[in-house]
Amino acid sequence: MLARRHRRSKSEAAGRAEALRALVLVAAGEAPPEGDPPFSPRELELLRRPPAEWDEQDVVDAVWRGEALGVLAWALGAVDELPDYDDPFDHVSLARDLTLSGAELELRPGDTLEHEREAARLWHWRARTTLLQRDPEVQLPERWTSFDQLIAAAAMRGHEEGLLPPPRRGDFPAFGTTYRQLDAEQRALALSIAAERHYALTWLTADVRWDETPADT
Repeated sequence: MLARRHRRSKSEAAGRAEALRALVLVAAGEAPPEGDPPFSPRELELLRRPPAEWDEQDVVDAVWRGEALGVLAWALGAVDELPDYDDPFDHVSLARDLTLSGAELELRPGDTLEHEREAARLWHWRARTTLLQRDPEVQLPERWTSFDQLIAAAAMRGHEEGLLPPPRRGDFPAFGTTYRQLDAEQRALALSIAAERHYALTWLTADVRWDETPADT
């Protein structure tokens, strides 16, 4: 269940972004920037160990935090636009080159962050729906006769609300085709993009600790 609405301050968002910058760079085998950013407890636990001792999944997860970093950079105005949800940030380059100091940075308005959070939630929902379709134990609510019908309705409603691009054959468009036509690699990429962006945007707009941020769809 999502915590009560809460818009982060500019300093909170910048501090969290600096922590993610350092995490991504360490995971990529590079030196972190100088300073002592406000790492979360889980991040501190990981960073107390030399990167050579990290599990492979730890490294992958830490590098993918670059997607959340991109969201925070966008929220602060350091990045003009979020890429499409089939187009990830270049995580290491972003962490290496991002500059978060300067009076010109300003956190975007709360309604803009809420709007983008809802868009991210829909993309995350679509990714999870693909997984649920393969589970024979999952049952649809009575009003829906198929997953395709449910997805088509969500795609159209999201577009009408300005959250999604125009549907493509009753589905979310991605990688030049429909979401249902994605291969395994594309599905994994789309899930990771949506999950990380949803996580960061939820943290920006809810009164929660970073490590405990929910990303319900």
